[in-house]
Formats: sequence, structure tokens, C-alpha cells
Amino acid sequence: MTTTRRQFIRQSAAASIGALGALQGVKVTVEAAETGAAAPPLPIVDTHQHLWDLSKLQLPWLKPGTELCRSYLMEDYLAATEGLGVAKAVYMEVAVAADEKLAEAELVIEICRRKENPTVAAVIGGQPADARFRDYITRFKDSPFIKGVRQILPASKPGEGLYGEKEFVAGVRLLGELGMRFDLCLPPDRLPEAVRLVDACPGTRFILDHCGNGDPKWYRRTAGEPAAASADRRRAREAWRADVAALAERKNVVGKISGIIVRAPKEDWKPDDLAPIVNQCLEVFGPDRVMFASDWPVCTRVASLRQWVAALEEITGDRPESERRRLWHDNAVRFYELDCPEDQSPRSGGLAGGRDLG
Repeated sequence: MTTTRRQFIRQSAAASIGALGALQGVKVTVEAAETGAAAPPLPIVDTHQHLWDLSKLQLPWLKPGTELCRSYLMEDYLAATEGLGVAKAVYMEVAVAADEKLAEAELVIEICRRKENPTVAAVIGGQPADARFRDYITRFKDSPFIKGVRQILPASKPGEGLYGEKEFVAGVRLLGELGMRFDLCLPPDRLPEAVRLVDACPGTRFILDHCGNGDPKWYRRTAGEPAAASADRRRAREAWRADVAALAERKNVVGKISGIIVRAPKEDWKPDDLAPIVNQCLEVFGPDRVMFASDWPVCTRVASLRQWVAALEEITGDRPESERRRLWHDNAVRFYELDCPEDQSPRSGGLAGGRDLG
């Protein structure tokens, strides 16, 4: 019987952890090996790191008593990534109150200036349609740390607001003029709006967050499921596939492999649940336009950062090391134009860091 690289990784991890358990007199399951602490043998750039200190910033979306309603500081992130080989991280805005976006940006710039942590760059919050957006964003035009802006598109009926507004388009075009990027974060049924925004802003670089928010549950069959429910899942799945492929045809868009773990079944998820979505994005964007991202601590609603890394390593284990290195490290370094020490410099081709993306 032929053993694939993915199977070999799973079997080896299970054997190693099982042996360790025997030595320590504890029971260790194969399931623990599959979601364990193994890290890819490559340096990691985490392109979607959240941090928030509730003593300094307000996050209106956090509800008292919910699992994320506490501060998540750098020391928490360092503990979550210990031993994983995270060389660099890119901070992602956390939807602070509208009047605190400047304060958030200034706080993260101070974090990026420090040498004792991996955070070296940031995507800050902003409202491109706001009349004050030009003044807000141009103050960062010479900052080596501010790489782009994100404004999440809410769940609502397609065609309602934001991406199609003339002022919004002008603000996103301004980002391109400043050499900055814009993160696309929106529900899967609104992806066609993202396609139209990208077409209206050919001089701006875009990142599709969270695999376009594809849902792993689209690929799960439930015993006794009504035919109508199965058909709805299939339609949603195929629409998402077509829309992500359409975005990938635009060469100024890259895909962030992140976020989907939060949509997985919390109690019994496994890497194979995530594989169809991950593989679709890897195929349509190609090896030079994909980047790993943790979405920590949001990912912890379902899995630890360590478990997400191990799952993605298993999903991509059959791919050539050169492709995996681009996914975990090289593409992010090039796309965000990060400083790259000699011992971590890209060894293969990857996404251009400048504006020559087409």
C-alpha cells in the first residue's frame, strides 16, 4: 500500500506522541497527534495577528461574558506560538470604536518598534468612504510599519453599501497611490461585490481574508438531511468556489489561508473538514499568491493556534517544500515588504513585494 506524505506525517506524529505517552505513563490518542503541537519545519510569518488591551481600547463587538471578552496581549501571543517558529507577525485591526482607530494605529506602531516581539507590520482600521479618510491615512504614508487598511463588510443584502460607493472606491484607490493594501473581509455571498471593487481599483493590492469565509460545513453530509438542505449547501459551496476563482483571476489579489477553523464543528472537527476550502484557494491563487495567517485569538473559539498550524501542515503535507515555504513565509515577506535577515531569506520565487502584480 502506498503511503502519502500526509499519512506519513500523521502516522509519525501518532507514533512519536504515543511513545512519549508510554514513557510518561499517560494515554495519548491518534486524535491528539492529529491536532497536536507539531510545527512545520519552516519559519512562519503570521499575517493575521490580533492583539487588544481592553484597558486602552474599546471593541464594541465584544459582549460581556463571551469567551473573547478579555485582553489578549503580546505575552499571550508569545505563549500561544512558543516553539512554532513564528519569525514575524503582521498585526490585523480589531474593529475598535470609530473614534479610537487613530489610537489603535499609534499603539501598534509602538509595538512594531520593539525588537523583543515578532510583530513588524500592521494593517490598521479605516473607513475609506469617510470624508476624513485622506487626512487619516496619509499621516502613515511614510511609516515602514503601516501596510494597509481593513474595513469589514457586514452581513447584509448584496448591493447594500460600502464597496459600490463612489467615495469608498476613491478611498481604496488612494491606498494604491500610497503603496498600501486593502483587506477584503466579507460574507461569502457578497464576494461578487469584492470582484467589482477590485476591478474598479486596478492600482491597489488586495488580500482576501479567511479563504473568502468558506464554510467547512458545506462539505459535511448529515444523516437524514432533507434534499433541500443538501441542495442549499451545494449551491452555496459552488457559488463560493466560482467567486473565489474570479477574484484569483485578478493578479492584484492574494489569498490569506486563515479563519475557516472558526466555522468548523467545534466538538469534532478534523483537518479533512478544512481541506476542501484550503485546497481550492491554493489551486486558484497558485503557490505564489497565498499566505498563512493565524487569526489568533479568534481561532481559539474552535481550536488553538497550535492546532490550526498542525492541521494546515497536514493538509499541505503532500505539496513540495518550495510551495509550502512560500505559503508559510516567503510570499508574506515579499508582499508586505518585510525586512528579512539572511538566515530567513526566501529561497524560492514568490509574490512580488512591489506593484508589479499585474
